[in-house]
Amino acid sequence: MRIIPKPLEGEYPPYTIMYMKLIPDDGLVLKHLWNNLIAAKELIYSMPEDMLYHRYAADKWSIKETLVHIIDDERIFAYRALRFARNEQMNLIGFDQDAYAQYSKANERGLDNIFDEYEAVRKSTIALFNGLPEDSFMRIGKGTGTFNNASVRALAYHIAGHEQRHINLIKEKYIPTYLSL
Repeated sequence: MRIIPKPLEGEYPPYTIMYMKLIPDDGLVLKHLWNNLIAAKELIYSMPEDMLYHRYAADKWSIKETLVHIIDDERIFAYRALRFARNEQMNLIGFDQDAYAQYSKANERGLDNIFDEYEAVRKSTIALFNGLPEDSFMRIGKGTGTFNNASVRALAYHIAGHEQRHINLIKEKYIPTYLSL
């Protein structure tokens, strides 16, 4: 897989440093994306069915809703990477992640169905970044709004770090609170 150097400060919105820190500096972000999908799948399939509906706090998403959120976020940020890579000059708008989670009806979906989509989106994301011209990785989105101020390569790391953060939350918050019931 292609080597994509880690973005430098200034290539991504400041709040996303939490995602950037979770990914190694080895340039193997695409390999990390694939390996993390496999690890996430193994983790989630090892859980009892009722745990997939567990919320570690009343206002938090279930594990199934979290998985679909990861998929939605990846799709949106891969689309942004494509637009920035193609030097799109039009502004992009944000998205309401809570509304997306609510209307996803993730808890009504089977786990196999969720992971079929997860894997299809992941393969598409990896193919996108593998096929981009080398000179596109340093392009930064134009316009106003937080998400327009990121390089194409920063968006690859955002996708990977965002997923890793949620998998870490599942391990650190969901599993312990479920086991304490």
